[in-house]
This record gives sequence, structure tokens and C-alpha cells, in this order.
Amino acid sequence: MKGHIRYQTAILLAVIAVLVGALAVTIGYTRHAPPALAASVEQPQGQLVTFAPVVKKVMPAVVNISSTKVIKNRQSQTPGMFDDPFFRQFFGGRTPQFQQPRSQRAQSLGSGVVVSQDGYILTNNHVVDGANDVKVSFADKRELPAKVVGTDPLTDIAVLKINEKNIPSLPLGDSSRAEVGDVVLAVGNPFGLHQTVTMGIVSATGRSGLGIERFEDFIQTDAPINPGNSGGALINTRGELVGINTAILAGDSGGNQGIGFAIPVNLARNVMDQILKTGKASHGYIGIILDELTPDKAKAFGLGANAHGVAIAEVAQDSPASKAGLQAGDVITALNSHPVDDLQAFRVRIAGMAPGAVANLAVFRNGKEVQVPVTLGTANESQTAGGNDDQSLPGGGEKGALQGLSVETLTPDIRRQLQVPEGTTGVVVTEVDSDSPSAQAGLQQGDIVMQVNRKKVSTVDQFNSAVRQGDGSGSTLLLVKRGAGSTFIVVPGK
Repeated sequence: MKGHIRYQTAILLAVIAVLVGALAVTIGYTRHAPPALAASVEQPQGQLVTFAPVVKKVMPAVVNISSTKVIKNRQSQTPGMFDDPFFRQFFGGRTPQFQQPRSQRAQSLGSGVVVSQDGYILTNNHVVDGANDVKVSFADKRELPAKVVGTDPLTDIAVLKINEKNIPSLPLGDSSRAEVGDVVLAVGNPFGLHQTVTMGIVSATGRSGLGIERFEDFIQTDAPINPGNSGGALINTRGELVGINTAILAGDSGGNQGIGFAIPVNLARNVMDQILKTGKASHGYIGIILDELTPDKAKAFGLGANAHGVAIAEVAQDSPASKAGLQAGDVITALNSHPVDDLQAFRVRIAGMAPGAVANLAVFRNGKEVQVPVTLGTANESQTAGGNDDQSLPGGGEKGALQGLSVETLTPDIRRQLQVPEGTTGVVVTEVDSDSPSAQAGLQQGDIVMQVNRKKVSTVDQFNSAVRQGDGSGSTLLLVKRGAGSTFIVVPGK
């Protein structure tokens, strides 16, 4: 009997030990913040994680920006019905002119971030673009006039200044250290709602090709960016500014879809430093149209399938690139000894360099690497080329040596019809068989083939000869001009 009691006692003690251990683990877990947050978020013992201490420090430095600009109207307008003679008889045969206000005031609202205690503020250019009057409102309801120190439409950054000292400001973080999965807060001060805070994570970095700005290197986040929050702060959990909130990807309803974009603070800081130093922001310009290097294209250029770089599809006349000797068909593999892996990242890096600086490029050309130094020019808004969507062509054309393709020499008349720049040579695609490898590769009617397997072609005979010579791989590499741009297309063999 005693043995039985000792046995039951042992089991009871074992159960109690397990329960005590589990309780200790639970208490220990609730007392310690996750490692990613423990260093940056205050978490009193036994309480849930909170961002309140960080937000309290940030809020006073995020402001509302109200800007007003004057829009001039036409002095008079004539309603269409008064063109009718029946109505003109009541005005002595004259057409009456109805005066409209010569100008009207339009308001724009957004947010901004105080980045220095002596009153400098970062915001979006589109918040203050063309403004005649700018006012800044703080969380404590103070309202102060602001001066636009400078703007940069190419990055959508503007710098404002208020005459106030010792005001709360945000420390600038290092956006290059932002990683996917980092917790971030979007803070804004939209008019009528006072201040708002939303939370999310970094969804992507280096986001580009969105057509929002000329130079794009966005931080993407799922932290909702509400209307009126443009120009507001994207902060990390240490309360450091890592981005300037700029845009959202809206659905048909126009609401938040969990996809927002912020300008990295490193880019904003660079623009601000230039504006404060010289009164304007300048960006490097090289003068080339680039093409992504796919495995098929890399193989066609004589590089390995896993090669990195960007291909030059076109070099602008009288540009820094043409003066340095860069050519269509060159593959840029490195910039200032740093590997080039992405087209948009390369463009941003060039834009981040000062005009007059030298970009040292490693270039793969004709089977070997050469070094090409390029002295950069100055980028401006007018350097985006225009295109022509109407590419109707005369019928006909010869069946080319490339299966499924009919081509015709690019004559001056066709060049003018397609609004192709003078000096462009090649053959124009007049017909593409929809079931052919050419169509599958993406060739279209109206494309202008300027090179075949890295050889320039100006006539149909030259085109056919270059196709037949080939490179032994069975595929054909074409340099094609389409609209305002140029691209390489690989047509597979039979």
C-alpha cells in the first residue's frame, strides 16, 4: 500500500513540475520582446508591445502643408447655343461674350517632415508645385508661413523653410539598410484629420518602373498611406525617418490596396543637400537607352546565361555616351567597380552622381571587356523622347530570310510617316506571321530592325545576308527600334 502511495506521489510531483515549467516559460515569453523589436520599442515588464513612445516623439515633427496657387482662365467664353442666329438676334447680331473670372485659386493639401531644428521641412514637390502661398500647421495648432527653398520634379522632392527655432525634428535614418520585413510606421498630418499613424512592413526596396517619377527607387510598404499623407514620414521603430511617403497603388475604388511607395530618405537627403548648397538639384545624364539582359540575350551577346549587366540599345546623338564612344550592343557590367544587375538601379545610380562626374564603366564588347570613362551631363525633364502610336505602313514588303517576317528598306518617306528621327537606318517590319518564331519573340509590324547579330543593316539585302550568316546558335539577335525606345529581341531558330 505504501509503495502504491509513493508511486502516486511521484506521479503528482512530476505533473506539478511540468506545470511549473510551462508557467515559467510562459512568464518568460511575455516578459521579453521579440529580438527585432526589443532594441527599439519600450516594453514594460508583462505588457504588450507598443509603439506609443516612438509615435509621441515623432508626431510633433510631422506637419500639415496647405498651398495655394493662382490658375489663370480665359477672359471670355461663348456658350455654344449663342452661335445660333436665332439667339444672336437678341444681341444685335453679335455673339455675346460671357466673362469668366480671370483667375481662380486652387488649394493643395499634404504633409511634411521637419528635419532640422532651425525649420527646414521635406515634402513632395507635387504638394507645393506652382504654389504662391504655403502654410505649415503643427500638431499644437500653430500655423506658420513657409518659403519654398527649392524643388526637384524629377524625384518629387521639395524643401521648405519656416522662421522658427528649436522646433521638434526627426533624425534621418539610413534607407540603404531597410530590409523586406522591417516594421515601419507611416505618419501624416492630413488637413481635417489632424495626425494619423498606420503600421506595416517593408514589402520591397528599389521599386521602379512605375511611371510615377522620372527617377524611381521606392520603398514599398503595406502601411496604409491615406489621402493627404503625401510628403509625410515613413519611420522605423527607432523613430528615424527612412522615407517620404509619396503614392499608393489604388484600385478602381481609389482606396488603399496595401501597396504604398516612399522615396528613400538617402535620395531625399541628397536632393536637399544640393538645394541648400546651390538652390537646385542636378542629376547625372549619360544619354543611352538600356535593355534588360535576359539569359537568351546574354547568350546571344556571347556572355554566359548567368551573366549580369544591362545592354545599350541606343546611344543619343551628341550625348556624353556618344562622346565617350559607347555603342549600341555594348553590355555594361559594372559602374565604378560595382556590379550592374538591374536597369533601373543603374539609372538611379547615374542620376545620383553629379553632372561633370566621371562614370567609369566596365563594358563587354565583341567578346572582351573594355573600360569606358564617361563624363556625365545634366539631366532635365525634356530628355524623355516622344513617340508615335500611329504606325500604319504601306502594304507589301519582301519576305525576309527570317521565318515569318516581311521587311522593307526604311526610306525617307516611311521614316517621316513613322516619325522616326533622322539618321535612323534599318529595315521596317511590314508583316509578321502570327504562328512564326518572329511573332513569338515579340516582333510587330512597324518595328525597325537596325542590327542583326550585332551588324548594322540598311537594306533588305543586308538584312537577309546578316540573318543567313548567323552565329551558329540557331537564334538571331535583333536590335529593334519601336516608338521612342529601342530593345534587343532574340528570335529562336527552327
